[in-house]
Amino acid sequence: MSGYRYMRTLLFFDLPTLTASERKAAAMFRKALLKDGFLMLQESVYCKLSLNGTAADNVRERVKKYLPKEGNVIMLTITEKQFENMDLCLGKLSGIIMDNDDKMVIL
Repeated sequence: MSGYRYMRTLLFFDLPTLTASERKAAAMFRKALLKDGFLMLQESVYCKLSLNGTAADNVRERVKKYLPKEGNVIMLTITEKQFENMDLCLGKLSGIIMDNDDKMVIL
């Protein structure tokens, strides 16, 4: 598949959850991320694989449309090669990390 340059959009967020409405907004945001194809790496860290930089730009623009009104959301786009160089340091294997592209469909 030469010509494709896979990119990862990493999304980090810190949302308020003190009131019922804040908890609802945070839950809706997380559900929207999952619906958009993001995978959870940690509790407030999600990632999404894209075919190229243009597709990653589109992902970031879509996320901006469903951002919660309060809280902090940071998006960082890196190459798949950079993502592969990430070190995973675990104390005890938890089994909840979902880092695969089994559901990815290339059109």
